[in-house]
Amino acid sequence: MAKLGFLGLGIMGKPMARNLLRAGHEVALWSHTTAKAQALAGEERGGVFCETPKQAGEFAECIFLCVGDTAMSEQVLLGENGVAEGAGPGTVIVDASTISPARSRKITEDLAKRGLHYLGAPCTGSKPGAEKGALTFMIGGEREVFERVRPYFAPLGTQLYYCGGPGLGLHAKLTQNLIISNLIQAFNEGFVLSTKAGVDPELMLEILNNSAARSGLVAFKAPFVLDRNFETNFSVKWLHKDVGLMLESGKELKVPLPLTALSEQMLEAAIASGYADEDMCSSIKVLEALAGIEVKRRP
Repeated sequence: MAKLGFLGLGIMGKPMARNLLRAGHEVALWSHTTAKAQALAGEERGGVFCETPKQAGEFAECIFLCVGDTAMSEQVLLGENGVAEGAGPGTVIVDASTISPARSRKITEDLAKRGLHYLGAPCTGSKPGAEKGALTFMIGGEREVFERVRPYFAPLGTQLYYCGGPGLGLHAKLTQNLIISNLIQAFNEGFVLSTKAGVDPELMLEILNNSAARSGLVAFKAPFVLDRNFETNFSVKWLHKDVGLMLESGKELKVPLPLTALSEQMLEAAIASGYADEDMCSSIKVLEALAGIEVKRRP
């Protein structure tokens, strides 16, 4: 079995790291919250607690990370006591974070100067997918490097899509999240409108699920809204962050994204209303407040 590393033990990262450990790998563990890394290292055989990302770099032949944003990724890889200070030539870094494609390409270049390989490999599947080892990964970088570490993905995900060179996996992930963000806003508007008009939201969902407007995302998320369960699988603040990256890429590539710009503003309103850390489906509460109605199951 391999000597791996995992940096970032949040909602997604912790179950991902645990799955690598349960597959029999030795895994160097680091988190901004030291107690998380210490706890997981103590709970699972093969876990090695690291005080810094540098220590994980010294230990591992392949390092995964899943952190919140571009700045965090740059810091743990290239900052003081970062992975690059400890990793030996030929080490492969697999970044499962959703970050800026442009800055991902710059990270690739900076690490290459140190003899390190970098794959941008954002994933989708949220918390349930991470826990079940059923994530989908979209990979950008050198294909030969990806093929070399492909076996290490096995405990993490069932679908691996190689998308091309540096940054292209991130463009694929952002395209998916662009559609998700706009579908969420369409669901919010439609169900607030129909509920206020007097249509039973459970009936509305059944109609939607048996029509041309059916959406797998809505079919999955709507029951949580109807139950008023906004426990976080993927938070408002992180979807908002991803929408910002989409708009940034749109400017870079000269592609207008009018619907996405509106979705960004509605997510901004949700954050301003105090829902930043709740699941993204809680963004419906912004429109509910404006309309004076709640979308929920009838007694």
